[in-house]
Amino acid sequence: MLNKVIIIGNLVRDPSIGYLPSGSPVTEFSIAYNRRFKVKEEWREETHFFDVRAYGKLAENLGTRLFKGYTVVIEGRLSQDRWVDKEGKNQSKIRIVAESVRIIRKPRTEGPIEEEVLPEDIEQSIEEKPFSSEEDELPF
Repeated sequence: MLNKVIIIGNLVRDPSIGYLPSGSPVTEFSIAYNRRFKVKEEWREETHFFDVRAYGKLAENLGTRLFKGYTVVIEGRLSQDRWVDKEGKNQSKIRIVAESVRIIRKPRTEGPIEEEVLPEDIEQSIEEKPFSSEEDELPF
């Protein structure tokens, strides 16, 4: 089975940093993705919001380097949390678990930047940054 997500979005709030009972850091934030499409001759836009969670060294880095308004590329996987609420109803929530995050643009700055936030063990195994070549073609 394959569970892979790559998405570009803007942070809608500053990340919140917490710690698991094991002491491992966890960072959570939300991003907004805007989709533009044309209906007949009129352009329309719809916004989708996604919650993102990161663990370990990546969580530490993101918690101190990201802020509301940053545009980021997130590469990760989908995860589903399930629970029973106070009324006894089953609830669930889908979120993105980040494995790497690249900052594309800081708020109020002009032009793209090249900054990637990766956990140390992943960073050592990557020879080239993703999306680094203008010759790469997307498969759709």
